[in-house]
Amino acid sequence: MSIAIMQPYLFPYIGYFQLIYASDTFVFYDDVNFINRGWINRNRVLLNSKDQLITISCKDASQNKLIKDIQVLDDPKNFQKTLLTIQAAYKRAPHFVNVFPIIESIFEIEPGSSIADMAIDSVLKICKYLGLERAFKISSMEYNNRELKKADRLIDICHIEGINHYINASGGREIYTKEYYGSKGINLNFLISEKYEYMQYKNEFVPCLSIIDILMFNEKEEIVSKFLPAYHLE
Repeated sequence: MSIAIMQPYLFPYIGYFQLIYASDTFVFYDDVNFINRGWINRNRVLLNSKDQLITISCKDASQNKLIKDIQVLDDPKNFQKTLLTIQAAYKRAPHFVNVFPIIESIFEIEPGSSIADMAIDSVLKICKYLGLERAFKISSMEYNNRELKKADRLIDICHIEGINHYINASGGREIYTKEYYGSKGINLNFLISEKYEYMQYKNEFVPCLSIIDILMFNEKEEIVSKFLPAYHLE
């Protein structure tokens, strides 16, 4: 059994979904501090052969607040601009008809919803579309350990779940060590995504975009069989 723990990101890149694919339990880490100019409330799509940033505006966003406590700005224009950008980017894509309604449904949120709510919903609905079933948990609803710091908090979640194999994103190599996790009874691995390309209209391939891009240009069966397993653990 394995577990992965990540902040909720809006329409994250393929590596995020590879973490879900590689784990049995996936925890949305929503009770940690928001990251300004991070990927919690924004991502990149392909527009006019170039990467284009899409952003969901939030109310009083601050790195001094938890992700779960930051509300999405309640303004129709907030969503309309982003949806129109996505529509313009992919209206000629082969899977637009099937995928765009899923994207639209993620923007149908209740007033007062947090960016964590919206980001988690974006991941769960895409996982449902792909048939990717896992045990999903939300840290603020499951664990009471915010007094612990950094690695110790993640290790505590592993212990609470009774899972001794923790899979982290590749960026964690600069922060966490296998030796420290091992001393706490946890086997730590880092997920390294392999290079991939696919046809984006007839353009030169633009990498590292939102999962939206992969969904628009590829059959979901191919995403599951080809793109999700395209990683190795270190």
